[in-house]
Amino acid sequence: MPIDSGDTSWMLICTGLVMLMTPALGFFEAGLIRGKNSLSIIMQTFSGLAILSVLWFVIGFTLVYAPSYGGIIGRLDWAFFNEVPFKTSLGYAPTIPGVTFGTYQMMFAVITPLLITGAFAERLKWSSFLIFIIAWSLIVYYPLAHWVWGKGWLAKLGVFDFAGGIVIHTSAGMGSLAAALVLGRRRDFGPDIMVPHNIPLAVLGAALLWIGWFGFNAGSALASGSLAANTLLVSHIASATSATVWILLSWKRSKKASTTAVINGAVAGLAGVTPAAGYITAQSSFFLGIVLGLVSYYAILLLKEHWKIDDALDVSSVHGITGIVGSLAIGLVATSFVNPNGPTGLFYGNPMQLAIQAVGIAVAAALGFVGTIVIMKIINRTIGLRVEEHEEDIGLDIAQHAERAYVE
Repeated sequence: MPIDSGDTSWMLICTGLVMLMTPALGFFEAGLIRGKNSLSIIMQTFSGLAILSVLWFVIGFTLVYAPSYGGIIGRLDWAFFNEVPFKTSLGYAPTIPGVTFGTYQMMFAVITPLLITGAFAERLKWSSFLIFIIAWSLIVYYPLAHWVWGKGWLAKLGVFDFAGGIVIHTSAGMGSLAAALVLGRRRDFGPDIMVPHNIPLAVLGAALLWIGWFGFNAGSALASGSLAANTLLVSHIASATSATVWILLSWKRSKKASTTAVINGAVAGLAGVTPAAGYITAQSSFFLGIVLGLVSYYAILLLKEHWKIDDALDVSSVHGITGIVGSLAIGLVATSFVNPNGPTGLFYGNPMQLAIQAVGIAVAAALGFVGTIVIMKIINRTIGLRVEEHEEDIGLDIAQHAERAYVE
């Protein structure tokens, strides 16, 4: 099949949109934590963008998408993008250049481990962060992505994940829960240290994430046309509905409509619809958005307020729980009417798909959770994970980077 200029143009735009999501994540998270740590989050996300892009170019792409060793991991044929075509396509995306497909997938590989920055915010050493994101990519993300997207064993089992609910949000969400448990709570854990220092910055980050997510989800159609168009609508409606649910719940709880609630609700909806976005109707996405808003809101209350787990920016709820729910939704409301190459769910006559999705979710959750614990325990025994108490008190911006976000 010849290269299509329209599809290629669309995918180049989507690559830029997904790349934008990484600094947007930094702005979003930086605004929601204390000012003395805001640069540390931006440094982690922006430096991660550079480091993880290089790692993907050198070894990641070939481990995920090259021909498989028994469905477990890809061969080294495409290391350094060697022999990845720029004039012809790969089988994964037959109407765009092979290098465009590889570069687009690079942006997914970059942002996934960086989601976990929200869990260990305000207390992790930057040197430990550097080792962690490299190890997590090699041990968790690359194998899991190969199993689901690289024609590995989970793909052969029949697990579907359109844009990353299993590969990205479930694994990173459960990794965030593990990271919070291993690191322990921040000093003086409680409401007094959970006051956002710059809500407009967080809103800017959320807005850029929302825009970027159109490239994340609709771009995963890997072509322009009807599937991408429907996927964009599905993504937007789920996000808007989840944000509305968060507004109403926070308003009911505190008697005031909360800005942080609406942006968290929007991100929860986007994360949750991601796995199902290319397989469901807009009508189904509306009801999915309601469910995503409810489960993410109450999961935060359970984990942070009742269980006192210090996942600083609630990644395990906003990404992990929603990723699980959205991935299960494939097994319920996916329809071949939307995507003839996709699955059919229980409500459309295929009850087995729900069980198959559950297997994929369980594998991703276990790998993300256990893999994170192992990596962090090894780092802790070698160079240590947490900053010193006095460094935590003065803030990571000064202690780790000798810089300030704001001039006093």
